[in-house]
Amino acid sequence: MLETLRNAFKIKDLRSKIFFTLMMLVVVRLGSQLPIPGVNRTFFAEWFASQSGDAFNFFNAFTGGSFEEMSIFALNITPYITSSIIIQLLTIAIPKLEEMQKDGEDGRKKLQEITRYVTVVLALTEALAMAVGFGRQGLITEMNFVNVVSVVVALTAGSAFLMWVGERITEKGVGNGISIVLMINILSRMPNDIVGLFKDFVSGKTVAKGALAAVIILAVIIVTIVLVIVLNDAERRIPVQYAKKMQGRKMVGGQSSNIPLKVNTAGVIPVIFASSLMSMPTLIASLMGKTGGTGVGATILGMLNQNRWFSPSRPLDSLGFVLYAVMIVFFAYFYTSITFNPIEVADNMKKQGGFIPGIRPGKPTQEYLNKILNYIIFLGAVGLLIVVTIPLVFNGVFGASVSFGGTSLIIVVGVILETLKQIESQMLVRNYKGFLSD
Repeated sequence: MLETLRNAFKIKDLRSKIFFTLMMLVVVRLGSQLPIPGVNRTFFAEWFASQSGDAFNFFNAFTGGSFEEMSIFALNITPYITSSIIIQLLTIAIPKLEEMQKDGEDGRKKLQEITRYVTVVLALTEALAMAVGFGRQGLITEMNFVNVVSVVVALTAGSAFLMWVGERITEKGVGNGISIVLMINILSRMPNDIVGLFKDFVSGKTVAKGALAAVIILAVIIVTIVLVIVLNDAERRIPVQYAKKMQGRKMVGGQSSNIPLKVNTAGVIPVIFASSLMSMPTLIASLMGKTGGTGVGATILGMLNQNRWFSPSRPLDSLGFVLYAVMIVFFAYFYTSITFNPIEVADNMKKQGGFIPGIRPGKPTQEYLNKILNYIIFLGAVGLLIVVTIPLVFNGVFGASVSFGGTSLIIVVGVILETLKQIESQMLVRNYKGFLSD
């Protein structure tokens, strides 16, 4: 990793791209501290601290604390992420969008433009709901039309600006801009979490107990990171052979290739979907002030609260994890089914004269790919479950509460690895150009 960065800084073009990315990230973090005009930040900080559920903690981690601070970036890039997911899912239901998706670069640009419009609409809707809902409770110092509009405009503009920053990083910097913005938001919360863990489990304890706690914490973090790296890089390569054929006076073909199928094809999407759906009832209940009390409703909300899973004092609440696991497996299969089409792959192979050794072209190839895909998707979903479960067990058993759980670590490690791969590929291209020019 360090060797890659050191070599990248020796190339002027790459060095400029890296510095541009870093400057954009500085802008993101500075904007996260800018308050919205006319907002009582103390009220919101106190309200946020009073919430016992983890519905807002999940959102706050993705915004880098901007939501808790109620800055102009309070909504952050979450509307863009939601918009991207919606558009991807709609490509199945709307033939026009599916056609755009298959239309190469031009189609991708059109889908990206639609995603931007949907992002602004979502940001505007969320900003209006927050301004009206929280404004009546004391968020806005003086509740009137002008102040509500200013809050809505500030939140919407902040989200749109971050979307623009992400796209500029993708265009002029290194890596996927949106992913990098999300990564820096998550990383910004980690120092506070580590300090909190130190105060709760190490500081003030005997040397033996403090050392044991520090070792357990480090072990959990290291094991999770290693598993994320293994899961991110694991893939199944299906060999493909291309038959020889006459083209003019030359014999072409006969090459060997492979189809790389990533074990974790869906990435972190299944975890984000499952976590969002699990948090939604608690989020709505919190906004309606229905988080307390007893009865069936309170029991169900307790099961949906990730902070209560694996707690020795509340074993019944851990049943919510079963639903969480089922949802992760379901979304792993669902998302992969819309991003990888075995029928299309089998047809393309047949047209190009390619075949899998021992498997006939056409339908047998499609069935073989389906079989392999179902197997590795299951392995990937189990891997995701293991990664997200380790921090959840630690939080539940020891009563810790950190933002860098399995979901966050998958995002952070995955973005870092993908960015380094992109830097390496750009360095390789430049080395080839230099060789050819010589």
